Amino acid sequence: MTHTAEPVAVADRASIDSESVPTDVGHLWARLQLVEERVRHAVAVRRAADPDPDDPYRGQYLTPDAVARILDEPGGLDVPAHEPWQSPAGSVLDGLARRFGLSPLDLDLLLVAVAPDLDARFERLYGYLNDDLTRRRPTVGLALELCGLGGTAAARFRLAPGAPLIAGGLVEVTEPERPPLSRVLAVPDRVTGHLLGSARPDARLAGVLGEAREDPTAETPDVHRTAAAAGTGVGLVHLRSRGGDAAGLATAALSAAGLRPLVLDAMALARRPGDVPELARIAALEARLTGAGVVLGPLEALPGEPAERARTLGALCAALRGVPLFTHGTVGWAPEWAADTPVVLTVPAPSPERQAARWRYALGHAAGDGFATGDVEALAEAVAAHRLDSGQLHRAADVAVRTAALAGRPVRPDDLRTAVRAQNGAGLDRLARRVEPGVGWDDLVLPPTTDRRLRELALRARHREQVLGQWGMRPGGGRGRGVIALFAGESGTGKTMSAEVVAADLGMDLYVVDLSTVVDKYIGETEKNLERIFTEASAVNAVLLFDEADAIFGKRSEVKDAHDRHANIESAYLLQRMESFDGIAVLTTNLRANLDEAFTRRLDVVADFPMPDSGQRLALWERCLGDRLPRAAGLDLAFCADRFELAGGSIRACTVTAAYLAAESAGPLTMRQLVTAIAQEYRKLGRLVLESEFGPYLAAVTGA
Repeated sequence: MTHTAEPVAVADRASIDSESVPTDVGHLWARLQLVEERVRHAVAVRRAADPDPDDPYRGQYLTPDAVARILDEPGGLDVPAHEPWQSPAGSVLDGLARRFGLSPLDLDLLLVAVAPDLDARFERLYGYLNDDLTRRRPTVGLALELCGLGGTAAARFRLAPGAPLIAGGLVEVTEPERPPLSRVLAVPDRVTGHLLGSARPDARLAGVLGEAREDPTAETPDVHRTAAAAGTGVGLVHLRSRGGDAAGLATAALSAAGLRPLVLDAMALARRPGDVPELARIAALEARLTGAGVVLGPLEALPGEPAERARTLGALCAALRGVPLFTHGTVGWAPEWAADTPVVLTVPAPSPERQAARWRYALGHAAGDGFATGDVEALAEAVAAHRLDSGQLHRAADVAVRTAALAGRPVRPDDLRTAVRAQNGAGLDRLARRVEPGVGWDDLVLPPTTDRRLRELALRARHREQVLGQWGMRPGGGRGRGVIALFAGESGTGKTMSAEVVAADLGMDLYVVDLSTVVDKYIGETEKNLERIFTEASAVNAVLLFDEADAIFGKRSEVKDAHDRHANIESAYLLQRMESFDGIAVLTTNLRANLDEAFTRRLDVVADFPMPDSGQRLALWERCLGDRLPRAAGLDLAFCADRFELAGGSIRACTVTAAYLAAESAGPLTMRQLVTAIAQEYRKLGRLVLESEFGPYLAAVTGA
């Protein structure tokens, strides 16, 4: 390897100009000048003791004189000891010293290691001092000698695995196969960037970092209490959400404590289980570099298998130990998840006033000065039944504002409902059929009593957080804050359509549970399927519909064999699960008497759907035909309503069949076509076509 006198010539160049860099890192360059002076001294000492510095084969062999010199002389670069440098208060080096527990010697070693990343001259100088131009970073031995500690054996432990520099990730010791003093020191690029004033997070965290959204409406005492909890023990706090914005509260608490929020997306981490230990180490370094606290959640998005979730959280908590760490989710904390036990705080749902304030802030932030805040209360009322975290709320507000701006009008409740529904995840889609409501209250024809029960269901869903949460009207027993209703009546009386209307009024989607995906012939599997549905439904703003619910919510019976025992176990599980359900569910049945009485006690609303009377049937005929289908002059809907006792579903089927007949004839809908459709429906239902009902139209439909 060719050595020349070039290193000395390079070292003689003008010193680093500390005035040409920003003032916030000027002290860094000033301190680097001291490192340069020590390197100059070391190079001079090395050249003075080198009989032939220009030998092109130097480093590849040892002459007898060189061996004698190694044996007879103590060696070393004879760099004199120096006074410890005191970093200016508030400087980047002072911040590192405080957050990582670094001594002045640690800072010197860090600067020696990072010098080649800040000034390319040090690469060649270190290569010269290492007696190997391919090794252009300092070794452990060279770094200690440049700090004036070459002969102090104890000093090398400042670069041992448990030392602050190494444990904190500021310096990496590479080439472990070499003797300890010959191992090479390297500084991660993110640390170098931080020293130069860069706030850009480590690129390896891309994809797992979430957006920090502070809850501006959080109560000041709650914020201070949460911030104080992070200052105890190892700084681990778990925020269990009961409808509140746990992530927003954690961010507000970190800001109150003077810390930056570093948000980790639990769902993104769940997709990369093998990378979690490395990502945890990188996140810990990022948090300590920038003086940040970490917000992790929601925990229910982590792998559901207990051992896998424990491995993930254990790795994260171990790497982030000592860094304020807020975890959040709707689940409680299990002791086996980590060696440390967190302080657990409950985050209740916001009051209606606070919820309106949250929407006012989010909508105003999305629209800027052009948003009229006078409609916020009405908009918040339209989505009052929804549980949204800060990120979902801001995204929904942004979508609603852009939708309204595209139409050139202010934000309407329908805009907000649609935007909020779009925030639902797709987890429940795999377990139930999603129905986007397309009907409203005006589409229903029901008795007044049934209509009142439906509206009561909607208002219970809308105000459940205030009544059950803030006022505590359902305490103890592990009871959830769900709303459960039973719709009972014959087939076709409007039960499913009514559930869709309630969902539309709440601005939610309707999810119809497919019993074929729930009921399983193997013992215990039905309960597992139902648990998955209930868990997903609790996390989604939707109305869950169990159609023909008596198939799975049936009565318990006397145990005569194993089948009876397991059927009763299934019913007992459902009784317990409904008690702790946090969502909105509707059960429909044609045979109310088949439901277990214990289920009935747990119902919040029971609505009976009787067969419609003649007046209601007339209204149903009018609604189902609509105003776009042409009608002939002799169409007698009053006759149909008076003579034919049909449920709403059957009336709708008749009108659709009649419409097809009208379309085929290329003319308006006639009475003959309508009665023909009714006769077809009678035969489908297994009913007789009698003259007492069809009267003068019997002959017309006899061959239908």
